[in-house]
Amino acid sequence: MTAYQRLTIADIAALAGVSKTTASMILNGRAEQYRIAPATVARVQQVAAEHHFQPSASARLLRSRRSGTLGLVIPELTNFAHAMLAQTLEPLCRDAGFQLFVVSSNDDAEMEVKAVEQLLARQVDGLLLVPCTNQAKLYAKWAKRLPLVLLDRRVIDSPLPFVVSDAQTPVCELISQTLAQGVNEIAYFGGQKDLSPSIDRLAGFNQAWQAAGKSADAALIYHRDYQQHSGLEMMQECYAQLGRYPQAIFTASISLLEGVLEFMNQHDHFRTAPRYLMSFDDHRLLDCLPRPINAVVQDSAGLAAQGLARIQALLAGEPVSAAWVPAHINWRQPYPLPA
Repeated sequence: MTAYQRLTIADIAALAGVSKTTASMILNGRAEQYRIAPATVARVQQVAAEHHFQPSASARLLRSRRSGTLGLVIPELTNFAHAMLAQTLEPLCRDAGFQLFVVSSNDDAEMEVKAVEQLLARQVDGLLLVPCTNQAKLYAKWAKRLPLVLLDRRVIDSPLPFVVSDAQTPVCELISQTLAQGVNEIAYFGGQKDLSPSIDRLAGFNQAWQAAGKSADAALIYHRDYQQHSGLEMMQECYAQLGRYPQAIFTASISLLEGVLEFMNQHDHFRTAPRYLMSFDDHRLLDCLPRPINAVVQDSAGLAAQGLARIQALLAGEPVSAAWVPAHINWRQPYPLPA
């Protein structure tokens, strides 16, 4: 037994003195189609407004054989880039008539499976997924059940449609400009080696070295995962290895940068921190740090809009293709530096 009172269309019809069918037609926007008198329409709408009544979306969607919902699976809710993606996507989905369910996989394969299964049990109409593995067969299995678009990450050797940032181009530019300042030592801190963001960002890093006719020190290229504590651990390992900071540091995500900054703050409050700090992903708080950090800025709005557009196309039975969304660099430390 519940203390809450839930009004139905039948209740609104009784209060307005019309039939349930008439009230339903009016409240579902079909009054003009059935030529219902304007006075009757106004009376029913006034009663509905006074009682803050909205027609049942469940009943309407049941008739259309759609749930009116989409699912978004992201690795971490605390990851700024993924949080921005969800924040940007949600109002776009709402405007398109969808309720967005957001769940986290914690970048764990088992949790990802459970998250997707929960969304499938809710009968979501489509799925936007930031994959945490390269298990192409697993994602292909889900794609047979509902429209699925990979977002922010792609699955290597998978034909599934994806919308990801063009990471290689801006990372190459960022590293190239830094090497042009006479830098010959850059530590690279990355996430899981087999994930597409790691592959693309490292490709841009290596491309810059090759274009400069130089060779990166393989001993200064580290990989773990994209967790903050991994950034801290890689920075600790690098500092212990060199006995000092490297000339420059590039982190493949802002979560890894957080770990690096934690080490620098604990070590000596940034007094001896490298002159050149770079990151993939950006945040306004980086403007407040004692060291300028040049960062690659992803187009969250572009990723969200293009991902949703592909889900809608798949729902309409239309073919879709993959998309690479351009990113740009926030130059907090413009080059060349003053002497």
